Amino acid sequence: MTATINAQEQTKSALILIETQNEWMHKDGKLYKALVEDREMMHHSITNIEKALDYARKNNIEVIHVGLRFEKGYPELANGKSGLRKAIPNAGTFPINEFGSQFYKTVKPIDGEFIVTGRVGASGFTGSNLDVYLRNNKIENLYLVGYATHVCVESTLRDAHEKGYNTFLISDGTAAFNRMQQDYVIREVVHHFGEHLTVEEFINE
Repeated sequence: MTATINAQEQTKSALILIETQNEWMHKDGKLYKALVEDREMMHHSITNIEKALDYARKNNIEVIHVGLRFEKGYPELANGKSGLRKAIPNAGTFPINEFGSQFYKTVKPIDGEFIVTGRVGASGFTGSNLDVYLRNNKIENLYLVGYATHVCVESTLRDAHEKGYNTFLISDGTAAFNRMQQDYVIREVVHHFGEHLTVEEFINE
């Protein structure tokens, strides 16, 4: 299933960049080196995020950056016994004010773009000020790009649906660890919680 946007929707739409940070996108990022099996898909997604971001900035679509960053010692995830609450401290990823948590150079925020704070979970909404910002600014249509498709992008997609947003995943502006994971989310998951479209469909309407 695909979707397109029109001029009427643009005033109430936002492009949401999920974890477009060095951990994923830089060749020296911990997650890039440890988890990204399909480097071609990752590099392709970076190019397409750049395209989507350029289009959004030129066409009055709000841009929102949803990163991860944790205080020293990961007190936010204290006593995590499993899942990401255990894995993130063990891997030492997204430490606040360090290289891994910095936004990737080609897609970093500019003045006027909202940077979400407080996030502590897989969904961009968990613990953060994302929902209140969207509601206060009357944004209803969310376009998601970023990483990883089958973890934090999918979690944000599901959460946005439950909160009543119209949510669209830009399929080639995301990447999973491998092609099988990516294809499964696009084919079997997205239609339950929103729609998907390519970056070309996003920028050509």
